[in-house]
Amino acid sequence: MGVYNVHERLLAAKEGAVGALIDGLSGGEADRLWPHPDWPAMEFDRPLTAGATGGHGPVRYTVTSYVPGTWVRFAFSGPRGFHGFHEYAVVPVDEERTVLRHTLAMRAGGLARLTWPLAFRHLHDACLEDSLDRAELACTGTVARPARWTPYVRLLRALAR
Repeated sequence: MGVYNVHERLLAAKEGAVGALIDGLSGGEADRLWPHPDWPAMEFDRPLTAGATGGHGPVRYTVTSYVPGTWVRFAFSGPRGFHGFHEYAVVPVDEERTVLRHTLAMRAGGLARLTWPLAFRHLHDACLEDSLDRAELACTGTVARPARWTPYVRLLRALAR
C-alpha cells in the first residue's frame, strides 16, 4: 500500500526564520516546531545530523539527509511495515513568506496496511497540524486557524494511554 501524505503551511516569515525551526528539532523544551508535550517527544541519540537515530513514540527513524535551515529527511526503521521516509522542507515563496512542508512517503506492508489507515494516519495528521501551528506561532506570534483534534483522534489517544 503506497502512502503519500503532505502537510504544509504558508507562513508570513522569512526563509531563515522558518529554517531555524527545522534546525531546532529535538523534542526538548527549546524545540519550537515539534508539538510537545501533547505528543510523544522526538528524541535522537545525538544532535540533528545525518546518521542520528531516534524517533517519537513507536515511530523510529534515522536522519538520512540534513541541509541546515532548509531540509531534513528521516528514513523509517519502525514500526514494522513502514518503508519510506518523512521530511520537513522550507520552501521560500518571496522575501516575506515561506512554506513549511512536511511530506511522508512510504509503502505500508504487513500489519501496517491496517494500522496506518486505522490509527497512525489519523494521529500523524493531527500531530503534523499541531506542529505547523507551533511553527506559525513561533514565526508570527499567533495562529490564525488552530488545528482541532477529531473525536476519533481523541479516542485513539485515550486508548493509547
